[in-house]
Amino acid sequence: MDKVLVVEDDQDIAQLLRVNLEELSLVVDVCTDGEQALHQLMENDYQLLILDIMLPGISGLDVCRKIRQQKPEQVIMMLTSRNSELDRVLGLELGADDYMTKPFSIRELQARVRSQLRRIHLVAQQQVNVQQQKMPEQYLTLGELQINQLTHQTMLAGRELDLTSTEFDLLFYLASHPEQVFSREQLLSSVWGYHHSGYEHTVNSHINRLRNKLEKNVAQPEIVQTVWGVGYKFSKQGVAA
Repeated sequence: MDKVLVVEDDQDIAQLLRVNLEELSLVVDVCTDGEQALHQLMENDYQLLILDIMLPGISGLDVCRKIRQQKPEQVIMMLTSRNSELDRVLGLELGADDYMTKPFSIRELQARVRSQLRRIHLVAQQQVNVQQQKMPEQYLTLGELQINQLTHQTMLAGRELDLTSTEFDLLFYLASHPEQVFSREQLLSSVWGYHHSGYEHTVNSHINRLRNKLEKNVAQPEIVQTVWGVGYKFSKQGVAA
């Protein structure tokens, strides 16, 4: 069974999360502070971490930063209050895969969790298929960029890029449709797998993180380009050898 770690110091919210995540047949552990969360994450494997930003002691932002350094593959969803836009942006810039604002809809939370778990299972099954030689390794090569969809390895001009799971999915999707322009809403639907409005910061922040790892000059991106008033596109010229 999939395991989820909830880090939330409000006992009522933590219990609400536990009950509704267990409805999805998940094993749910709960921590009330950042120190305890870091210990649990180092001792156990969790498919998903649901992390409140406002915690006693170590903040959720600091927990996110430390986990990204030690377990870069960990999928992280952050919880923020509705009026803390800066915290949401910081959380995403530090490596959170997604976020939800309080108060939130339980049905939306469950849908978002299911979407994240589907992505995790798809990647895991692809890797098993490669190991069992059920399918050849699949590469996407565009100029100096090589992406291995099944092993989640990305090389640019001979240099391996350290991408999170969501960053990889976003890059692979854009690179699979070179020169095609996607709105933030389209990317949110295709990469994150949901259609809820109001979460465009998720796309913006992941684009920024991708550019920090891809581009020679982040101020003038050549690979993942902005089409003003429309959205983003992957440019083949940006990776031309």
